[in-house]
Amino acid sequence: MRLTRCQAALVAAITLNLLVFFYVSWLQHQPRNSRARGPRRGSATGPRVTVVVREFEAFDNAVPELVDSLLQHDPAQPVLVAADVRPYPPLALPRLPNVRLALLQPSLDRPAAAARPETYVTTEFVALVPDGARVDAPGQLERMAEALRAGGPRLVAAPVASANPARCLALNVSLREWTARYGPAPSAPRCDALEGDAVVLLRARDLFNLSAPLARPVGTSLFLQTALRGWAVQLLDLPFAAARQPPLATAHARWKAEREGRARRAALLRALGIRLVSWESGQLEWFGCSKETARCFGTVVGDTPAYLYEQRWTPPCCLRALRETARYVVGVLEAAGVRYWLEGGSLLGAARHGDIIPWDYDVDLGIYLEDVGNCEQLRGAEAGSVVDERGFVWEKAVEGDFFRVQYSESNHLHVDLWPFYPRNGVMTKDTWLDHRQDVEFPEHFLQPLVPLPFAGFVAQAPNNYRSFLELKFGPGVIENPEYPNPALLSLAGNG
Repeated sequence: MRLTRCQAALVAAITLNLLVFFYVSWLQHQPRNSRARGPRRGSATGPRVTVVVREFEAFDNAVPELVDSLLQHDPAQPVLVAADVRPYPPLALPRLPNVRLALLQPSLDRPAAAARPETYVTTEFVALVPDGARVDAPGQLERMAEALRAGGPRLVAAPVASANPARCLALNVSLREWTARYGPAPSAPRCDALEGDAVVLLRARDLFNLSAPLARPVGTSLFLQTALRGWAVQLLDLPFAAARQPPLATAHARWKAEREGRARRAALLRALGIRLVSWESGQLEWFGCSKETARCFGTVVGDTPAYLYEQRWTPPCCLRALRETARYVVGVLEAAGVRYWLEGGSLLGAARHGDIIPWDYDVDLGIYLEDVGNCEQLRGAEAGSVVDERGFVWEKAVEGDFFRVQYSESNHLHVDLWPFYPRNGVMTKDTWLDHRQDVEFPEHFLQPLVPLPFAGFVAQAPNNYRSFLELKFGPGVIENPEYPNPALLSLAGNG
């Protein structure tokens, strides 16, 4: 049978429409090309915000209620539920092309793009919505987007009407000091960080340009990264409702979530290089080394610890351990009648800061060799390693004829004790290292010794310590700080 021109045109039109339909359907079920330069904006009429649900517990959550509340107001609302591994029990999510589950942990059987959440985001904005929230009014996300577009802060947020609604905080992050300091926000509702439950909205390109965009806990991770970049968040008076059936309703579920949350938070802070958090109340929380762990850095090569190459100074937990060790060792020496004095970089730190130099990695003390026998711990160290009743380790150093007191058997932060003896009015010793400050000096610097504040206590130091230091390090050493080995790394080039 021959087709007329009209029939042929009709068949062609039907065929073309079918091809377009199947192509569009295929696109909706595919991740966005991972080689794209960044998230694309939504169309003028379509949604401009993708909701990302990341902060929830797999064992007890209200994620399905949250997703349903979003779809009731906008059936086309893009929703991305992100989890490290497939949640168990499985989430009861609608089988819709605009509701996706992204598994962020790489898998042998999936392409790399499938583990990157930005693959699935095609809108201009992203809203990070916590579990336990729900949308009870249309247009809330759009109003947040309009507030962000109006200019000013890089993020906007809206509190969730939960038992822990969001509030503003100031946050200062110092990578050099490995420290995050929280405080009251001086200009709320514009702040550096939030504490509590909130929906946070920002541009997709900003979120996915962060080094850890969806690391958990999401709030801690997000605001550490944005505060470091100087991005402000504005807390809007646009509250979201709490879930009708809130998650973690039982005491056991709350206990489990709190336990796992603490572990995630500690792992996150260590991964991001935060070793100390100072809270708004003044409470300090430590995430670095302790007596039960190894120290935060490995063997030091060329007097230059690895952290200096990262433009960081000594981790605060290490400084705390060095202060504790130095105070303890000085107490033992004084009780035993061993004459000692601050040496080298430790004396320089006392003269310059009244403390350990912020990038130093040990403490140096000189002692009179003839006094070694007065101290039980030093006598024991002559024969081998001695662990005292406080867990400090006294031993002879393998590098030469001097003593070392380590913070613990696991943590090798230490105080070095250098035995000197007088010869013709000059203090000398039997072991010399390739350090510019390791030189002989007149004994009159030790007659008498003088008290000097150091590391939170008062230690003994050479008299006229400025001349003593300039003899060892050169003129102007107190006023002109420098890294231990400027030939390898200079403070001026890395400050």
